[in-house]
Amino acid sequence: MTTIDKTSSVPAPRGSDDFGGPLLEVRDLHVEFHTRDGVAKAVNGVNYTVSAGETLAVLGESGSGKSVTAQAIMGILDMPPGRIPKGEIFFRGEDMLKMSADERRKIRGRKIAMIFQDALSSLNPVLSVGYQLGEMFRVHQGLSKKEAKAKAIELMDKVKIPAAKARVDDYPHQFSGGMRQRIMIAMALALEPDLIIADEPTTALDVTVQAQVMDLLAELQREYNMGLILITHDLGVVADVADKIAVMYAGRIVETAPVHELYKRPAHPYTKGLLDSIPRLDQKGQELYAIKGLPPNLTRIPSGCAFNPRCPMAQDICRTDIPALFPVTERDGGELPGRGSACHFWKETIHG
Repeated sequence: MTTIDKTSSVPAPRGSDDFGGPLLEVRDLHVEFHTRDGVAKAVNGVNYTVSAGETLAVLGESGSGKSVTAQAIMGILDMPPGRIPKGEIFFRGEDMLKMSADERRKIRGRKIAMIFQDALSSLNPVLSVGYQLGEMFRVHQGLSKKEAKAKAIELMDKVKIPAAKARVDDYPHQFSGGMRQRIMIAMALALEPDLIIADEPTTALDVTVQAQVMDLLAELQREYNMGLILITHDLGVVADVADKIAVMYAGRIVETAPVHELYKRPAHPYTKGLLDSIPRLDQKGQELYAIKGLPPNLTRIPSGCAFNPRCPMAQDICRTDIPALFPVTERDGGELPGRGSACHFWKETIHG
């Protein structure tokens, strides 16, 4: 994958942050689902921020709460059975959880857009891609069908779909998986939002196409100076794109770090396990490492640290006390900006 230089030729921020804060700030967010088996606590006190031009990668296994957090931000949770009992979601200083449905709808798509992981099921199979792309302009900007179609072609060109003018009337099934994902990116970009949430945007794509899609996202982000939340379980996908990483487990953030710091020196046993699970060229013929056990049932999250049943470092305190997100420092106490670990034994993990 091509490394993107995000420091060069960055345009001035669009829609300046007059309040002086980040584009998005999630504070102590909790989300739960009421099911026949009990209350599934999917998100348990998540905190993070995203600024203009910044990429936050949210990592973790399936069921860790990554996508549910994104759906809560977008306001597309099914409620019921979903419920947000606690928390705040600020966009440009305004708490979206206190907004009316109409106010949230004006932000969704126009200011915050989402790229879903399954492009084929997200696109309407009986409508042409040009019609679906043009709908954003017809609904939000009142353009005519002809004007909206011209905008759709422009967007398809922007995301590098070959022969856009000739293919604008084609249907989703006539495009490859990679091209469909580019169409989803074009939809998200249609109204030039300030923030994009990309939920597993490279799922089911081969490695070469994954790299192309991620490079395209990074290029467009730099052009528009957007904030980007990249949700994935694949650490390899984010290495050259993200600025900072939040690792989630059982609905909580268990580690935060600038991207290269996390890869170099993980400070949580779960993060270390994820990194150790990545296949390496210098380990040819050896058995691949895997974290033992399974993620917990969210209706019966273990007491103490939720990772303790799978953790090789677990001790008695891990089974009784939920660890806070401790600031991570050097051996001499020197500050490591942006680093935090929800582990009682983070010092042993990072400093060995």
